[in-house]
Amino acid sequence: MARRPAVFFDRDGVVNVSPGDGYVLSWSRFEFSPGIFEATRLCRDRGYALVVVTSQQGVGKGLMSQADLDFIHQQMQDTLRVQGAPFDAIEACTHLSGTCTCRKPSPEMILRAAAELDLDLSQSWLVGDHDRDIQMAINAGVPHTIRVLSHHSPTVPAEHTISSPAELPTLLDRVLRVAG
Repeated sequence: MARRPAVFFDRDGVVNVSPGDGYVLSWSRFEFSPGIFEATRLCRDRGYALVVVTSQQGVGKGLMSQADLDFIHQQMQDTLRVQGAPFDAIEACTHLSGTCTCRKPSPEMILRAAAELDLDLSQSWLVGDHDRDIQMAINAGVPHTIRVLSHHSPTVPAEHTISSPAELPTLLDRVLRVAG
């Protein structure tokens, strides 16, 4: 069977509304971004694997536990099973900056998911809202990138730029080929 491509999604600012400079520390503070249900369904319908690649340093800082993060992700997946399409994998770096090898822009989270799910990175996409997301894709050999504009000024160019996750379904419908 041929390897399938993936769409890698950053979490905060893409899958859910960005908490700004803080952290989403509980499910009650998690709010799905407009358009994300349609975007995940469209990717799944086109044959793409769906993977979250997220930095969750709030765990490393002791602001939340790993169990808290796991609960948020389980609730996210349960909602996506009903409203959109759930993720095939969630890769999360919970470490403090400078204490690990998986922190963005390291390609480690993408490469780990690619090995586990037998993904074709050469046909894959990444959707992120920071330079570190786009650079992670470049470092992993993911050629296609979409930047959701945020309050950070971009310095690493992305293939496509949108102003809101609400624009994702339209853009993905235009750029994704049917995989497989």
